[in-house]
Amino acid sequence: MSTALERYRAKRRAGATPEPFGGSAIAPDAGRPMFVVQQHAARALHFDFRLELDGVLKSWAVPKGPSADPSDKRFARRVEDHPLEYADFEGTIPEGNYGAGWVIVWDRGTYQPLNDLRQGLADGKLLFELRGFKLRGRWTLVRMRSEQDWLLIKERDAAAREGDGGYPDGSVLCGLTLEEMPERARIAERFARRVARQPGAAALGGTLEPKPMLASAGEAFDRAGWLFELKYDGYRMLARREGDSVTLYSRTGRPMNAAFPEIARAVSSLICDDLLLDGEIVVHDDAGRPSFGLLQQRAGLSGALETARAARHLPATYYVFDLLAAAGKDLRRVPLHARKRLLADLLPAAGYLRYSEHVERYGRRVFETARRLGLEGIVAKKADSPYRSGRSDDWIKVRARKSGDFVVVGWVAERGNPNAVGALAVGEYRAGTLCYAGRVGSGLKSADRSRLRALLTGEPAAEPLADDKEIHWIIPRYVCEVEFREYTGQGHLRQPVFLRLRDDKRPEECVAHFDAPPVPEAAAVADTPTAPSAVSAPPPDEVPISNPDKVYFPEKGLTKGQLIDYYRRIAPWMMPYLKDRPLVLTRFPDGIHGKRFYQRDAPGFVPDWVERHVLWSESAEREVHYFVANDVATLIYLANMGTIPIHAWHSRTTDLEHPDWCVLDLDPKGAPFRAVVEVALAVRALTEEIGLPAFPKTSGASGLHVLIPLGGQLTHDQAKTLGELLARVVVSRLPELATITRAVRRREGKVYVDYLQNGHGKLLVAPFSARAEPAASVSMPLTWQEVNGRLSNDRFTIENAVRRMSRLRTDPMADVLGLEPDLHRALGRLLELTSR
Repeated sequence: MSTALERYRAKRRAGATPEPFGGSAIAPDAGRPMFVVQQHAARALHFDFRLELDGVLKSWAVPKGPSADPSDKRFARRVEDHPLEYADFEGTIPEGNYGAGWVIVWDRGTYQPLNDLRQGLADGKLLFELRGFKLRGRWTLVRMRSEQDWLLIKERDAAAREGDGGYPDGSVLCGLTLEEMPERARIAERFARRVARQPGAAALGGTLEPKPMLASAGEAFDRAGWLFELKYDGYRMLARREGDSVTLYSRTGRPMNAAFPEIARAVSSLICDDLLLDGEIVVHDDAGRPSFGLLQQRAGLSGALETARAARHLPATYYVFDLLAAAGKDLRRVPLHARKRLLADLLPAAGYLRYSEHVERYGRRVFETARRLGLEGIVAKKADSPYRSGRSDDWIKVRARKSGDFVVVGWVAERGNPNAVGALAVGEYRAGTLCYAGRVGSGLKSADRSRLRALLTGEPAAEPLADDKEIHWIIPRYVCEVEFREYTGQGHLRQPVFLRLRDDKRPEECVAHFDAPPVPEAAAVADTPTAPSAVSAPPPDEVPISNPDKVYFPEKGLTKGQLIDYYRRIAPWMMPYLKDRPLVLTRFPDGIHGKRFYQRDAPGFVPDWVERHVLWSESAEREVHYFVANDVATLIYLANMGTIPIHAWHSRTTDLEHPDWCVLDLDPKGAPFRAVVEVALAVRALTEEIGLPAFPKTSGASGLHVLIPLGGQLTHDQAKTLGELLARVVVSRLPELATITRAVRRREGKVYVDYLQNGHGKLLVAPFSARAEPAASVSMPLTWQEVNGRLSNDRFTIENAVRRMSRLRTDPMADVLGLEPDLHRALGRLLELTSR
């Protein structure tokens, strides 16, 4: 490392600048390497883009900063490698030093290499996927003629934005912009004056004890005067800052600084002293969703070096929803809505600390959003309520799935193995008494059973809570979360499923769900009209059509009305591939040779009967309302908007994490179409060899798609791995015809076998979708007998596709939606082939 940092150290004087000089004892992470973008006001304002590689930060100066628009290529000047510790640097470099001026950490996160970066540095192209607070998705660094001159380019994916609406400004640590950094003290004073003016603010007498306010259980409702927040799958945490000292507390009062040092540092970076924050700490998975398993992994680490490494490579996020104290003032008696306004102004727009957004009045809509996102649920809060420690009906927790936290009161041995845990006996406190709630064995995995055996088999015995001689009753110390359908009349759980142990909760917090949950007065009948949900009206019998005579395909003289008529008539075959899938449209309001634009976010004027599915976009820092076409009327409505091709997710809203298929996109880009056919037949031969079904279709443009049904058995990443293995074997068998090289100029006229079209949020042009081609072609499912030398994409068009399907009677690709192949056996055979 010392050699790699020679240029860096030669430009700086130790002791004269606060910049780090290297020598970190923290090992790099090859699986989740970090990246950082720092904004730097040196002689010229610029952004420094840095990727962790080989123990240093490979660095480029980007004068205009990153752009989310793939057509906006940003110049990037390669500069000297920086030490890994530089990713934490924020502050000022004093005058007289190299690079004098202010620096902020503008973005931070991890990245996934998509090619060999070491070879890419030599060849002049790096491809990677960023997972930051601001920058997301696939990016490319491409070298120009000079060794130092590169271009930073956003690849086209779900995180791309045409026109580049810009990213949130400011530091991901303190929230201040580069221009505000020199004015930090003045900004802090102004905020303190705002705090002092709040009605109900009182002098902070001594240390404020971190005792959280707790929610009661309830159902979703709409009502004026209430705020509704998403509930994340994490640990409750309070953060107290006194001067420069920060302490993080669990809900039980246990200090957590050692587990989450990056959160403690972010709290210490805020402009305000004497703080007490309340929120939920989570760790996101690669798809951007809170993962309780990853959070437990972080919390279970021991040792400063191991924790520091995890803070860099598996960072946590603290969703802050309340401000109890600030600038020497106790704010607990200030109404909640006023506390949240202060909190929103205090926290960064993006970063380790995130403001927990809320929606006023319309709780049912927020609950539906949480359910669709796969989140834990929502919390309803009375907008004018003070903050009171302990459980309160001013906060109502609504779970997206019927589950609860229960005390482990005993265990039952596995049949035939008296030392193994076969089921748990669980209970909860009802009217202050611990009561038996039944057994739960379903959902226990082998890893769970091993852990439970180690925890429970040596526990002291306790008095029985029920007449069940098979149960080994134990003193209550542990808590688990259980999903269940309902309670029986005796108060036992019906159809319980074990979800996880909850080491962040105490047994006495498991208060009865058996009694009827509290519902705020007048909530059942709202005093204002209910807000529209994603679908609040049935589709009309007829969808109005505008400008049906406008020519869309001039080479054939085909009109918008004829396109709409095609979609109406092909709907019986097309709708199964659209149902429950988020869609992305490409709209051509003036026909295929006019302007075009992508649209994934439904505009506000869309009628209520058009279904939308709300997903959080990390790149846009907001919710995106995807179209979902579950009826023919919606399909016609989309076509009337000028939509020609319709692209769909590989997975459905009912299970977004598990795709229905793995796709290989056979892209000619200069290769003859007969080569595409030969490669497709090689894919078929391979899939038959390993026992997988495969279904071909034309892309409708230039290539072919081959879909392998998964039956929801794999995650998106696993589907991508399957695609890569298949692609590599096919390329090894047809090296003169096929390649997996992404760069067009390096394909040497070969067919590109693209497996990277698999992944969370990746898209496939829907079967039967029209294409914006002069022939008015469509993406047509095929029989394998049709994949021959006579095949072409122009063969199937909006003029003949319905006639063809009526003749066939059945869709040759229909089984891709229903088959559940033996993937375990097939993958085993495939791995044998790749290892030869």
